[in-house]
Amino acid sequence: MTNTPNPQQTLERIDHDSAVQAIISAHQRAFGLETASTAVYKPAHNAIYNAANDACLRMGFIEIDADCVAKAWQSQAERTGCFEAAQWPTEPSDFGIQPLPRKNSFAPCPQQLGLYAVLPDAAWVARMARAGVPTVQLRFKSEDPAAVAREVQAAVQAVQGTDALLFINDHWQAAIDAGAYGVHLGQEDLDIADLSAIRQAGLRLGLSTHGYAEMMRADAHAPSYIAMGAVFPTTLKRMVTAAQGTGRLGAYASVLRDYPLVAIGGIDAARLPDVMASGVGSAAVVRAMVAAADPEAEASRLQSEILKLSAQNR
Repeated sequence: MTNTPNPQQTLERIDHDSAVQAIISAHQRAFGLETASTAVYKPAHNAIYNAANDACLRMGFIEIDADCVAKAWQSQAERTGCFEAAQWPTEPSDFGIQPLPRKNSFAPCPQQLGLYAVLPDAAWVARMARAGVPTVQLRFKSEDPAAVAREVQAAVQAVQGTDALLFINDHWQAAIDAGAYGVHLGQEDLDIADLSAIRQAGLRLGLSTHGYAEMMRADAHAPSYIAMGAVFPTTLKRMVTAAQGTGRLGAYASVLRDYPLVAIGGIDAARLPDVMASGVGSAAVVRAMVAAADPEAEASRLQSEILKLSAQNR
């Protein structure tokens, strides 16, 4: 006899196969299930954890993210007293997230960062800051410390007299030395950057994430904002994980609801409505800005659209 998926089951009577199928049926469209995973199901100590972990693996989540969601689902079930397949966990406390601010919190930044332009050099920073882009990031690639210091200093000077908030990608020491507004780091930078020095200098910190496990790692450092991506495929840099899509983006935004959130990766004007509907307060653009025929006009158009969509989604 085939078990019929039951969308809500008591904690005492969880059937693994029906629970897995119920979760997948409830969420496969939102999270982009295409083919069943070949991952081997590994029994654990709890039926709800088992079912949620297995379902996540089949929906294409990597193992560390599946484990993270399964633990949250277990916490949710214990908190509510039942298992409901359609109720994807989004409560921060079920993921172990503590209320903000905390003792280790970095300096705050606006909850709505608006249009966030990621730019290759100080000249572009100056151009977009003067065009009214509210948040800019210098992503300057060089192995020459002197060149980095000059470019970061030039970028800091470029935003003076404007309302633009400037984040420096990777080069945290140069950002401190130049008095930048903030620093943006990737996951790999967390092992080498002096986060205490950044915090003590009063700089804001933004952290990149690519899924649940990295989100939890970022949250442990209580940054000023969290970036989530890549939302859509992009060729500008090697993608660490598959594109997340707006379905997962919305779930991520719910979990991290107390942070300023930035969506990044393959975002352009056509994709903005779906991105902003997820609940993020900012969309980062790279190619859509620097490759535009009229970058200033494109910046104005994108920022106006973000403001309109943010107002609609409140």
